[in-house]
Amino acid sequence: MQWQVTFQVFRYKQDGSSPRFDTFQLDVRPDEYVLDAVERIWASHDRSLVFRHACHHAGCGACGMLVNGREKLTCKTRIEQVASPGSTVKLEPMRNFPVISDLAVDMGAFYAKIEGTGSNPIRPGDPLIDCETNQPVPSPVPTTRFADCIECGLCVSACPTSGTDPQSLGPATLHAVFRRAVEEANGLNAETKKSLFDMADSEQGIWRCHAAFECLEACPSNVNPAAAIMELRRRVLAGKLGLLGRS
Repeated sequence: MQWQVTFQVFRYKQDGSSPRFDTFQLDVRPDEYVLDAVERIWASHDRSLVFRHACHHAGCGACGMLVNGREKLTCKTRIEQVASPGSTVKLEPMRNFPVISDLAVDMGAFYAKIEGTGSNPIRPGDPLIDCETNQPVPSPVPTTRFADCIECGLCVSACPTSGTDPQSLGPATLHAVFRRAVEEANGLNAETKKSLFDMADSEQGIWRCHAAFECLEACPSNVNPAAAIMELRRRVLAGKLGLLGRS
């Protein structure tokens, strides 16, 4: 079964021309992904279309964009989730990032903020489990896994605070602070831990968040950066109250 779907694609080039939307009509299967349609537009209709993509299985975060005004990873968003036969799908670059060209945005500042937390995307893994006894078994080497956050930037695109204050740390960076200062705290010295909480306890940190929880809705990896921000607030306030109690 195929549907005919119209795709309205945002276009922008740094040549002085005005931004616009181009329209492409495609015959698509409803179980295809939006990224499949974008690649077909590039391959068969307009080779000048610029977009980001890489792994195609929701592991790298490269293909994030707005689909009908909502933040989505297009490699895991099926066409039947956002369209119907004869309907129109609108594709735009993520909000709150400088647009490089068409659907591609500049994420350099975003990555720099996360890097500034010193958070390592590789984390200690869960113990190996014997499938027969369901008990942990010794591993010849330490197990590791990637952090759940794939640094796609969708939470920043959805965040109203990031839209009004580009200097704010944003949900992904604050989640990275939480991950290092709280979840990985046992391996940190007191000075590093203090610097992380100072980073959070700043004008552009946890107090800049308006608790809209749009980041929670946008996250494709169920990371819940909003919960991390609220927990950082709780811990920062508890520390301040503890200092007051001792004075």
